Amino acid sequence: MANYSKLSVIQAMKETGLVPVFYNSDVETSKKVLKACYDGGVRVFEFTNRGDFAQEVFGELVKYAVKELPGMIVGVGSVVDPSTAAMFIQLGANFVVGPLFNPAIAPVCNRRLIPYCPGCATPTEIGAAQEAGCDICKVFPGDVLGPAFVKGIKAPMPWSQIMVTGGVKPTKENLEAWFKAGVTCVGMGSNLFPKDVMAAGEWKKITELCAETLEVIKSLK
Repeated sequence: MANYSKLSVIQAMKETGLVPVFYNSDVETSKKVLKACYDGGVRVFEFTNRGDFAQEVFGELVKYAVKELPGMIVGVGSVVDPSTAAMFIQLGANFVVGPLFNPAIAPVCNRRLIPYCPGCATPTEIGAAQEAGCDICKVFPGDVLGPAFVKGIKAPMPWSQIMVTGGVKPTKENLEAWFKAGVTCVGMGSNLFPKDVMAAGEWKKITELCAETLEVIKSLK
């Protein structure tokens, strides 16, 4: 069961502007990354369903966050069907993100008052998702669609709250382009967790990168 209300999750996404997107099959490594992000000021974290037994790692992360990281909101990503959404909700997911929009997932999340942020790549998909009760839509893949797409959406649909994921970089130039276009927040994966840093277990560098990224976002909002 979710520990945070739908309103508080959405508000945290809007206030911080950053949602790290991460997957690792090892529980302890995942905990260290979650803690590093938390220490850097992150308060919304997406663990993706991208490997066998991902749900087991996710369950342990949620328990760890509840016990050790007050205020850290953990959700699940890469969800494409309602049964998977239901499973992760049962494990404590505070929000559900997908690479696509599956209308059947929306009622599962709505019934439990949990935000569903589906992946959308057209105005029609965004409109359909909003009609289904999705407060924040994920524009994906961001590096393909670009900031101009977000700006184009916001012109006729200014009420849209958009999280862009895919190719977002922790640089002022990249972040400025997205936030000037009108995104509510950004999802950031591999660029926030460099392979060499992960391999060396330099968790402090992830903390620093998160803090620096949040500072840049704060200056742009």
